Amino acid sequence: MDYSLSRFLYTLLGLFIVMNWGMLMSSTMRRIIARVSGRIGIPWYQPWIDLIKLYSLRSQITHGTMFYLGPVFRLMGGVGLFLFMPMIYGSAYFMNYSFSGDLILILYFQFFGMLGMALGAGEGGQPYSAIGISRGLSQFTTIEVPMTLAVISLAIQYDTLSITEIVKAQQGSIANWTLFTNPFATIAAMLSLLGAFGHSPFNLVKAPNEIPIGPPTEYHGTFLGVLRTNGAILHVTEAALFMNLFFGGATSWLELILKTFVIYFWSVFVGVVFPRFRIEQSVRWFLKWPTLIGIISILIWM
Repeated sequence: MDYSLSRFLYTLLGLFIVMNWGMLMSSTMRRIIARVSGRIGIPWYQPWIDLIKLYSLRSQITHGTMFYLGPVFRLMGGVGLFLFMPMIYGSAYFMNYSFSGDLILILYFQFFGMLGMALGAGEGGQPYSAIGISRGLSQFTTIEVPMTLAVISLAIQYDTLSITEIVKAQQGSIANWTLFTNPFATIAAMLSLLGAFGHSPFNLVKAPNEIPIGPPTEYHGTFLGVLRTNGAILHVTEAALFMNLFFGGATSWLELILKTFVIYFWSVFVGVVFPRFRIEQSVRWFLKWPTLIGIISILIWM
């Protein structure tokens, strides 16, 4: 019982660190984007102010039950990713609830939040909801294709579906990282990551400056606060997943912070440089080059 309680408390501590790092990273990236655009940007502490304000608000607007469960499903997707993700390799306290074959469960949790938001949006009564749902599910399905091919390639290479075992195989030298031992799988996964983080050119669901709708508009108060909380957690955990699979994992929180920052910055850099795709362009792009590279990575290791 003492061990279980200790593990649970350290998991909560890890979640607290990840959430706050995600919020700080988000404000930092927004400032970088603002400077590129010739603006100053928000204060670094703005996400915390927004979160406190949102959780203090209440609304009298009533929608269907599933509409309000959408953000909850979304948050559970991000928290689920964290709970079964080994964050610090070799740590008895921050391996969370990882187990053999946890990589398959992680892939399911990636899609879990998206499906919850789709169900929520469908009950909101907004006539444009169907546009957001079709865009989101179409794009995310194609994002999963090269990512799944990359994971299959890693499973063949390392003969395991355990994230911890994959990280273990990359220890000893930077030359052991999957980045160097399986570059094709790394490229396919890093291209799919661009869509997973949802920056331009793949920010089709929110579609800034195109239509004044989307989760930040439709959801309000505490529900929007839940979405913001999930966003902070999800960005760090997804970056940590790619860090574990392709960049040697992390043996300390400092190493995790540095690596997840660089991985997340990759999507921000591309988003600043390229304008947004249309949905058919996005789907066609993911099913073309990233998928082809993913197939090549499998053929090399077969």
